[in-house]
Amino acid sequence: MKNARTMLVTSALPYANGSIHLGHLVEYIQTDIWVRYHKLRGHDCIYMCADDTHGTPVMIRAQNEGISPEELVSRVHAEHCRDFAAFGIGFDLYYTTHSPENRELAGSIYRALKAAGHIEVRTIEQAYDPLKGMFLPDRFIRGQCPRCKAEDQYGDSCEVCGATYSPTELLNARSALSGATPELRPSEHYFFKLDHFRDFLKDWVHSGRLPDEVTNKLQEWFEAGLQDWDISRDAPYFGFEIPDASGKYFYVWLDAPVGYMAATKHWCAEHGRDFDDYWKKPVDAGGAEIYHFIGKDIVYFHTLFWPAMLEGAGYKLPSGIFVHGFLTVDGAKMSKSRGTFINAATFARHLNPEYLRYYYATKISPRVEDIDLNLEDFALRVNSDLVGKVVNLASRAAGFINKRFEGRLAATLGADEALYRDLVAARERIGEHYSGREFGRAMREIMALADRVNQYVDQAAPWVLAKDPAQSDALQQVCTVTLNAFRVLVSYLAPVLPVLAERAGVFLNDHQTDWERLDSPLLDHRINSYEHLMQRLEMDRIKLMLEDAKQELAPTPAKPVMAPIADTIGIEDFSKIDLRVARIAAANAVEGADKLLQLTLDLGGETRNVFAGIKKAYAPQDLVGRLTVMVANLAPRKMKFGLSEGMVLAASDEEGGPFLLSPDSGAKPGMRIK
Repeated sequence: MKNARTMLVTSALPYANGSIHLGHLVEYIQTDIWVRYHKLRGHDCIYMCADDTHGTPVMIRAQNEGISPEELVSRVHAEHCRDFAAFGIGFDLYYTTHSPENRELAGSIYRALKAAGHIEVRTIEQAYDPLKGMFLPDRFIRGQCPRCKAEDQYGDSCEVCGATYSPTELLNARSALSGATPELRPSEHYFFKLDHFRDFLKDWVHSGRLPDEVTNKLQEWFEAGLQDWDISRDAPYFGFEIPDASGKYFYVWLDAPVGYMAATKHWCAEHGRDFDDYWKKPVDAGGAEIYHFIGKDIVYFHTLFWPAMLEGAGYKLPSGIFVHGFLTVDGAKMSKSRGTFINAATFARHLNPEYLRYYYATKISPRVEDIDLNLEDFALRVNSDLVGKVVNLASRAAGFINKRFEGRLAATLGADEALYRDLVAARERIGEHYSGREFGRAMREIMALADRVNQYVDQAAPWVLAKDPAQSDALQQVCTVTLNAFRVLVSYLAPVLPVLAERAGVFLNDHQTDWERLDSPLLDHRINSYEHLMQRLEMDRIKLMLEDAKQELAPTPAKPVMAPIADTIGIEDFSKIDLRVARIAAANAVEGADKLLQLTLDLGGETRNVFAGIKKAYAPQDLVGRLTVMVANLAPRKMKFGLSEGMVLAASDEEGGPFLLSPDSGAKPGMRIK
């Protein structure tokens, strides 16, 4: 092919801590269609991807399952490969970030950045879980939002009001791993000085390689100031240890995009290609073009950190970064309770994956927009377009050719050749839509051509011609035109529907979908017997899939697990705690506090004011007169609502609580508990 291009295309790396679902598939189907189109047109195009394997969530899940992280990522890798294959995602290599190539490249990029003065080491304070003995990522800290007071929010952002904050601002913070109160401890961390690349990045984001919506968003971040990026994590951590920094590991987001390069390096070694042609040699000198497909939630990493890392380490920049939105189902966020949070494996068990490939294609454009999977429209579109307009053409004509003409097409298209030439003439226009990622426009144009062919069949009425022996030649010619038109339409749909294209090739005895071959129609050519190429989609099958998805994702009741026992203490430490019986003389709600009650405790001649987080379990009036146990020698604590002069003892777990501890009958206020 003249002007053939060398291209490297990637999709974002799926995390090795969960299943592939329909939301993920928006990206991989979009990328796969684009890659298949360019391969079909003769370009030297390879598609790289990998599992993103490192980080605390993978480490913790492996611990919970009693296996090593390596065993977990190996198992998930096999599951991901299975699901991608089911949906026709044709990676040239699907690799892993836990690879020797990635370790080598991440280390060399870090050393280059450090040598150039772009890495700074400084001490910071971090949340530490004293029971688990580890520093906690923000997402492993839970507590009360400091702005709206919503309970059980993450350590970096609130899902209720959208506020962002630091973990130190979270109220009533606790470790999501052990339930312990996090402690602030100092730790030495490594920072990438992103602001060193400010001028370079300003030019980069306005280079035309990013969507306009992304460029505008990045401008806001420039105005807010480019922040240093913490690229290190403390042990224990599943990842690559930072060179010459014992006990420190690369943050997963440093080595994840390097995984694109590592996969390329592995593929090049297996295929005798030069890695530098892809990641160093300029495009205008014959090097490869690099394109990343990503979701809008990871724009910051791919459009600021990643190009700065590449620039600082002496590698070339992507030729384009294509950004898509999220998936909704029936106009709403995917929901486990409604069954619309659908895993790829669940869909593939019930429905033909090519239905989804086509429906996504009808929705995809180069703009950063969310797309909606409307399930009724989905069924209607599949049945109307694929079954009714395209596949039906083959079934309408094949029977006549096989029964009346021994499976042989006519030697000429006759006067109807003009129709065929018009269909072929749409090739470059449809190709431009594919190349520009205007897949929705491409699908509309292909279906408009299908409408025209169906009108031709209706007007030619082969079923009428078949009744007149004198019209035998006309019948053969009409069916030959129809099947050649079907061949053109399926060739145009091949990037979207590779399985249908392959099955149509078997039927037509013509396995090539090269668009250049469409210049020559199939004439005096023997076809094979027709078998159903695609079935209608019934709503009952969709409902069964939704029910299956709902059952699969229903939470399983957890067995009660005893909270971890704290570190042991000596009897001399315990003897310092003065536990006393107290009578609750008064109890009142605290204005502005969601969990606190204000208690006046009678210790037998002395009263104390104590704030206790027991509001959700007890009404104030039900507590008055009740005996409980308090820590009498706890240092007073100044709170925003007043001074708390002790602590009442209560028990709780994941199943319920708090439950106040009460002494046995006969105890009196002021008694010391021994």
